[in-house]
Amino acid sequence: MRRILAVTAMMLISTTAWAVDNFRVTSPQVKAGGTLGDAQVFNGFGCKGGNVSPALNWTGAPEGTKSFAVTVYDPDAPTGSGWWHWTVFNISATAKGLPEGAGSGKGLPAGAGQGRNDFGSAGFGGACPPVGDKPHRFIFTVWALKTDKLDLDDKASGALVGYMLNANKLGKAVLTAKYGR
Repeated sequence: MRRILAVTAMMLISTTAWAVDNFRVTSPQVKAGGTLGDAQVFNGFGCKGGNVSPALNWTGAPEGTKSFAVTVYDPDAPTGSGWWHWTVFNISATAKGLPEGAGSGKGLPAGAGQGRNDFGSAGFGGACPPVGDKPHRFIFTVWALKTDKLDLDDKASGALVGYMLNANKLGKAVLTAKYGR
């Protein structure tokens, strides 16, 4: 009996791990391990870029996903707490991605909201690391959530959004690129 329970438990763990490992995010503008283009660079703080959020496409979300969220975070920012470039939440479970430029508010799925980035506004804020710093990592994460709605608004900080995402996640898919100047 113990052997049957152990095998059953291992099968469940394997199936769950496969479902989460199968969750992927890609972008036509951002290549995994690549360098962000000028379109994804902030326009301000001494940077001159397009400040356009890239298109993101995802597949293989875990079973039971009720909504998605997207974050873009720079853990290398010299702040002691990193830098939130974008938070989007309350994306319908039927969504398969976000179009290029959705960070401006146009093209967001109905019902989706954006929190405040560390530049101080809701929406996408592109890359702008300090001159001379090593290239920073920009982590694009799609979160599969077990709830259909998070009680957040456009004033929600990245830390608050992150807390709510971690409390409700079923899985996440990550795409990391770099940028330096």
